Amino acid sequence: MSPKLDPFAAAPAPMKEWHRASLVLAKGLEPGLAKLVELRASQINGCANCINLHAAEARAMGETEQRIYLLSAWREAPCFSARERAALAWTESLTRLSEGPWPAQAYEELQAHFSQEEQVKLTLVVNIINGWNRLAIGFGLWADPATVTAMAKAAAA
Repeated sequence: MSPKLDPFAAAPAPMKEWHRASLVLAKGLEPGLAKLVELRASQINGCANCINLHAAEARAMGETEQRIYLLSAWREAPCFSARERAALAWTESLTRLSEGPWPAQAYEELQAHFSQEEQVKLTLVVNIINGWNRLAIGFGLWADPATVTAMAKAAAA
């Protein structure tokens, strides 16, 4: 697959800010949780680029193959904590917003396991990954995880 458009070349300033914001927001939660959220939203959206990238990043952070493989069936899998389940339910609710009806239980679980500040941070992470999914799918992007990791390290320096 070849990209239809390189958004980093077409609009470098806003893409640099988008990338910077995504790095900052992901640091607002425990890293493993952020990766699960990014991976789950990407699975729902069918974004092969982001699934590949976030699965590789999760592995590099010590996430197990079992949990990565079971993420799409997290409700039935016993290996996710109550906090992770609340985050995943919230992620699915926001990612599938247009499918309605709004599941009030997802918000109740979110409140039970996350402070108000964490609720906002998690919601921003969900919004950012959904945006990345749309950029990647819309423009046919494919990024090597090692290249993205190197870019992130360079941006953080």
